[in-house]
Amino acid sequence: MTQQAAPRIKICGLKDIETIEAMDGLPINEIGFVFAKSKRQVTPETAATLIEAANRLAARGGNRPNAAGVFVDPTLEELEDILAVAPLDIVQLHGNESPGFCQMVKDRFQVQVWKALGMKPAEHTEAAEPQSAVLRITPFKGGVDAILIDSAGGGTGHTFDWETIKEYLVAARSIKLPLYVAGGLHADNVQELLNVYAPDGIDVSSGVETEGRKDIQKIRLFVRRVMEA
Repeated sequence: MTQQAAPRIKICGLKDIETIEAMDGLPINEIGFVFAKSKRQVTPETAATLIEAANRLAARGGNRPNAAGVFVDPTLEELEDILAVAPLDIVQLHGNESPGFCQMVKDRFQVQVWKALGMKPAEHTEAAEPQSAVLRITPFKGGVDAILIDSAGGGTGHTFDWETIKEYLVAARSIKLPLYVAGGLHADNVQELLNVYAPDGIDVSSGVETEGRKDIQKIRLFVRRVMEA
């Protein structure tokens, strides 16, 4: 039986060079920088400096990690201005961006585009999702490179009903897109997520922080738990 590849790991919301440099050698795939309004927001100039540091890392397979920028309903002009300063590999869209807009971003800037879809928090599971996974994901076929499902609002530190992952995995794989899961992940619950639901990738931010700052020890522990799952 073929062994399933280790899930891809994205560490999001980075803001300082020291943490990035300390991540050298960790088997991560992507690092994320937040450009949307957030306590983790960085300027394009700061992101450019951080990306330069990240490009010196030996990450998964000895390669540098891809740099992702997190946006909420940006204009093409805003993206153009930021990309002119910060050389992102991925534009990660967390707003109400249409499939057509995603395609325009992909074509115009020649970057990967990830579309994030918000999910209801776990405590509200009695309320049905507004649409099925197929109806939400299929329109993005061909226009994005990955789907990410996250607790509504993003960066909240709260999980959603993980049972919905099954439906979203089927829908994403039917159009050959990887599915990332975010929202409330940390070292103590990520193995359950991976062993039960087996998404293609995971995205963590607040779960590797201490008092609002990235904690390299928590990052290392999180990555180790992922690789051991």
